[in-house]
Amino acid sequence: MANFSFILGIIGNVISILMFAAPIKTFKRIIKKKSTEDFKGIPYITTLLSTSLWTFYGLLKPGGLLVVTVNGTGATLHALYVTLFLIYAPKALKIQSMKMVAIIDVAFFGVVVAITLLALHGTTRLTFVGFLCAGLNIGMYASPLAVTRTVIKMKSVEYMPFFLSFFQFLNGGAWTAYAVLVKDYYIGVPNGVGFILGAAQLILYFIYYKSTPTKSTEVKGSAHLVKRGGIQMKDVDGDHVHENENSRNLHKVKSLPKPSLVRQYSEKLTKTLSNNPSSLASQNQDDIEKGLKEAQ
Repeated sequence: MANFSFILGIIGNVISILMFAAPIKTFKRIIKKKSTEDFKGIPYITTLLSTSLWTFYGLLKPGGLLVVTVNGTGATLHALYVTLFLIYAPKALKIQSMKMVAIIDVAFFGVVVAITLLALHGTTRLTFVGFLCAGLNIGMYASPLAVTRTVIKMKSVEYMPFFLSFFQFLNGGAWTAYAVLVKDYYIGVPNGVGFILGAAQLILYFIYYKSTPTKSTEVKGSAHLVKRGGIQMKDVDGDHVHENENSRNLHKVKSLPKPSLVRQYSEKLTKTLSNNPSSLASQNQDDIEKGLKEAQ
């Protein structure tokens, strides 16, 4: 059983590292666009605190090497994620996130470490930190649900990373099984909750996955062709092309009188004026009417 629990611990470590590495794709997008868009910073801020405390817990717990290695890796990665999020977040969100980092990841973590090392002794230290880790681990698993409202409102999972939810689901299951074998309830309870929450996130993802617009659909919806002086617009599905009615009407507009005809009657009027000024009104009107009839 001891060997089996160690194997499960190794599997849990691998899955956890994959879970911690899942946001890399998200942050590649953030760096490329130089904007956090509608992504939330809460999952990365809370996970940084959770992994930091679990690393501390592993250092206090005899035989907690596996806990230290995986959570130490997770804390390092999430410190990087939080830094990148703060760099590319809009000003208002950046200020709000910096306050959360200062309160949660710096002040709170520092107070916990100080109380544990200075005020507590023996097994009380492990119990105190274990309870905190369990509660924060549940918060870590629940943090991606912060985007649930956006998913339901937009009917889109664009800002709900699939691999993060998927690996949280696997991670919760693996560490729950490990905790049952080693009888560590501080690990078992939060990861069991995480397994359930991960399943809920995956269900939500598959409900709205098909309704998420793709880039190709958006491009087709705005595509247009210019032909024969008119604009041809494509339908959203890109299957039919309709010519702009205005472009057809443009071909039906009659041309203006030719410049040669206008000049011809202008010259005629000038001669009439110079030869017989007294007949200006009648001759002028007759010539204009005649010229317009011929022009038509």
